[in-house]
Amino acid sequence: MSIPATPIAVYDQPHQFEPLLPSRRVDELTRQARPVIEAALRLQAAVHSATLVELRGLVRAMNSYYSNRIEGQSTHPVHIARALKADFSDQPDIARRQRLAVAHIQAEQALEALELSELEALHSRSLLLAHRLLYEQLQPEDRRTDEGLDLLPGQLRTQDVVVSRHQPPTHTALPLFLARADERYAKPWGLEQLLITAACAHHRLAWVHPFLDGNGRACRLHTHMVLRPLTAGLWSVNRGLARRRDDYYRHLSEADMARQGDLDGRGNLSERM
Repeated sequence: MSIPATPIAVYDQPHQFEPLLPSRRVDELTRQARPVIEAALRLQAAVHSATLVELRGLVRAMNSYYSNRIEGQSTHPVHIARALKADFSDQPDIARRQRLAVAHIQAEQALEALELSELEALHSRSLLLAHRLLYEQLQPEDRRTDEGLDLLPGQLRTQDVVVSRHQPPTHTALPLFLARADERYAKPWGLEQLLITAACAHHRLAWVHPFLDGNGRACRLHTHMVLRPLTAGLWSVNRGLARRRDDYYRHLSEADMARQGDLDGRGNLSERM
């Protein structure tokens, strides 16, 4: 029997963004995760320690480029390379994107230096830290939103927002939603389950929209750190997401939907991603 979706007027209770992990097709998801893990471990074994540092630096620059590209604010790799040498464009918009690219690279490097445990990386504190490290390096004018509001690095939003068709949780309920996410995600997992959990956490934390702006960039930085035991900093999901940007946004939107019948999860949101 199909249960019609019930519209939610206000999201202010954390059970409303369940399920946080899949309850169906778990074996299939595990099977799909296995070849990714095997390939990642082969890559780690193939890289000589002497080249590891240099490769990680290249990946950070790549992550910055593709994360900006996902946001529709692409910065040419040449501009990023120049910005890393403090050579900024005379064109204000390009210079602003250069500063953001450099901030992204430096934030990622700072996060990696912390060598967070799997549990620590999955905790929402790491998401807030990623946002703070990214945006505290920017001048106030670079942190101003399109609406003219000042973005506070690492601070939860203090007002309610609407994002396209999605109405995120009320700002007063944000600590409750993040605490529920921590209960479900911040655990030591095996690599297969870590990959699945990282994908789920990426969506649900973006769905919460904890910050006034910069949620996408912060969530991708967070996901990069969560997957570090698997990637060793040698690859990232950002390139794949950017290459299939429309699919990325479509899948996020589909998972925003209300649950579709009695076989689709146990809470208010869909398991379809």
